[in-house]
Amino acid sequence: MTARAAARSRATPEDEPAVNEVRLVGRVSGDPTSRDLPSGDTVVQLRVVVRRTGSQRAGARTTALVDTLDVACWGKGVQRRASRLRDGDVIEVTGALRRRFWRSPGGAASRYEVEAATVTRQQGSSAP
Repeated sequence: MTARAAARSRATPEDEPAVNEVRLVGRVSGDPTSRDLPSGDTVVQLRVVVRRTGSQRAGARTTALVDTLDVACWGKGVQRRASRLRDGDVIEVTGALRRRFWRSPGGAASRYEVEAATVTRQQGSSAP
């Protein structure tokens, strides 16, 4: 083992550079929902549909490709802003990608979602 590899194997997660930043601009799909959790916390959840960027694969359909992403709002201020959104609004979300775990009847389950730090409705973007 080289000295560099040995140093890398001893590195702690705090020593490693890390960036977990997400910025989405897309349309709200459905109205946001508010859930009270068994812990007593409240979370406002919404879905954002974002058009994929970049070139399409050879032979791929010519229809627009999109991703539908779940967003969780935990802070009171971001919850208030998210609760005012409606289906079809164009928004910008900043935050971090999180993996959430829970127990389901079928066993342990998990999913990725964006934990929102900010939610901003874009000008003139209200749904009709």
